[in-house]
Amino acid sequence: MTVKVSVVVPVYNPGVYVEDCIASLLGQSLPPDAYEVIFVDDGSTDDTPARLDALAATDPRVSVVHQANSGWSGKPRNVGIAAARGEYVMFVDNDDHLGDEALERMYDYGVANGADVVVGKMAGKGRAVPVELFRRNHPRATVADTPLIDSLTPHKMFRRAFLDDIGLRFPEGRRRLEDHVFVTEAYLRGSNVSVLSDYVCYYHVRRDDASNAGFQRFDPGGYFKNLREALDVVERYTEPGPLRDRLLRRWLRVEMVERMRGRRFLALPADYRRELFEEIHQVVVERFGPGVAAGLQPTQQVVAALIAADRYDDIEAFAGWEAGIALTAVPEHVAWEDSTLRVGFSAEYTAAGEPMTFAVAADSARTSLDGPPGDLAAALAWVGEDTVARFGKATADLLLRERSSAAQYFQPLEFTREEVPAGDDGRVRLVLRATAAVDPATLTLGGVWDAVVRVKLGGWTKECRLGPAPREDRPAPHAGVVAGHVVLPYWTAPQANLALDVDRATHRVGLGAVTPHDVTASGARLRALLPLHAPHHGTDASLRLTSSGTTHDVPATLSPQGSGALLEATLPLADLRGTTWRTALGTPGPRFLTLPFALRAGAGGVQVVRTSRPHPLRRLLRRARRRLGTALGRTAARLRARARARKE
Repeated sequence: MTVKVSVVVPVYNPGVYVEDCIASLLGQSLPPDAYEVIFVDDGSTDDTPARLDALAATDPRVSVVHQANSGWSGKPRNVGIAAARGEYVMFVDNDDHLGDEALERMYDYGVANGADVVVGKMAGKGRAVPVELFRRNHPRATVADTPLIDSLTPHKMFRRAFLDDIGLRFPEGRRRLEDHVFVTEAYLRGSNVSVLSDYVCYYHVRRDDASNAGFQRFDPGGYFKNLREALDVVERYTEPGPLRDRLLRRWLRVEMVERMRGRRFLALPADYRRELFEEIHQVVVERFGPGVAAGLQPTQQVVAALIAADRYDDIEAFAGWEAGIALTAVPEHVAWEDSTLRVGFSAEYTAAGEPMTFAVAADSARTSLDGPPGDLAAALAWVGEDTVARFGKATADLLLRERSSAAQYFQPLEFTREEVPAGDDGRVRLVLRATAAVDPATLTLGGVWDAVVRVKLGGWTKECRLGPAPREDRPAPHAGVVAGHVVLPYWTAPQANLALDVDRATHRVGLGAVTPHDVTASGARLRALLPLHAPHHGTDASLRLTSSGTTHDVPATLSPQGSGALLEATLPLADLRGTTWRTALGTPGPRFLTLPFALRAGAGGVQVVRTSRPHPLRRLLRRARRRLGTALGRTAARLRARARARKE
């Protein structure tokens, strides 16, 4: 079979972090003879070279190239391109990993859309990744109509013939931002770029020791010298005008203005802050015309104007004010509506822990920032007026973020904007009220999903967890058996933030509250009222009966009944007589939820009795033993895997 994808992995002293990368590459859904993995060892001094050589000796998909250390990732990636046989080349870093179907999905998507570049959805595990770019799929995207420029890391799939036709390779040597230069040129010269957003393809991982290259403090002089090379690419392949300004704005916003804001800036050592500011000031004055900063958000415009005017002290003062601004999101209702979980909340910004208030000008028209503000007070006044004037464009979103993988998805949502009076001086609070519709059918991964609110308001885009929920009127919906999942909405402790437990909370769904009075057995017909939510059309389930090693799984149904769900099943009476049977609810999956009652079947019919519950301390000990056993089992499995790998 023709090689469809060549995966190129530059490697330098990754230690154990390469294991997840290897596992994800060898576990791809693409047929084994349809892809290859090329590890380019850039002079590693740990035991990684031997580990990779042993792997290559046993797996025909894997090859290893060894070379002297080059100082950065550009040369190893170029060596990988030269060795690649695939139609597409995918770049992966040695401490990151792929989704199981990433190569297959990205390749098929690229071929279907004739793409020179395929951008797969990213999840950041301790690292920032683009959000807006992955709101939806973009089969045909350009830098003019899609925020491609927000994603400049190399972790994408590139058509090999395209790279060869235009002679595109990574800059080499000890340098920064070589990926910016490469990816920007690919975007600007490619015939089509496709963005796949409905599946997490790439997991961008921060190491526990934070030793990833991107987290190391850089030399400002060298960094911004390399940054200018990316700006050169934009100027080489675009004409002066709005598009060029928009593209250049990405570097002004992300690499310069955002480094000068709030807590991020103030956390740096004072001498390094000053050095960073001076280098940024030079680039801003040298390379950016007025049209670049004009499209920034208002707070960013203030910072950019102060940078251009060489006003370092005012940058520090403005950062001090911004450091106290945060987003709060208060849950207002969480309730099931048929097969959908409706989540309502309000969100607004706070300053120094109190709701932000804004003056309402007689003329609400937005005024442009004409040069740098005279002082901090003038800057704050302009930002406030501009925020009120632009309130009609403020947006709110609810994302569900899977806790272990960091995969996240936007939920359908409706919202309104409300100016709330804040005292007698005419000031107002700017509040967004929203209701999201969560469809459990879209939560294809099990696990715990945190509810995250994202708001764009004025000059800020901020996120926060949804909560805390006030204890006195905290919503408490039942677990739902919906769309093939058992979904438990719950409030975390002690923060009281909203989370959804999907297909894992077998012991926390509230079934312990069921009593024998909630269960009736008439002849062979069993009916039990359970504290669960079921959709109006009902759902298929099963009733598991267990006694002395014998098990019967009886077909059952769950249907809405009052505030809960009615479980109905027909019992096989002839098979049950003469003993006591413990019960469990079988839900889609299959998963079984223990029920707190047992059945005794005799000549006089079926009797419902409550099962004994272990003492709380005993339950705690059992839980601790289970967790310890699971942890030890996982550790042992990892050690055995590493031992086998070394033998190979």
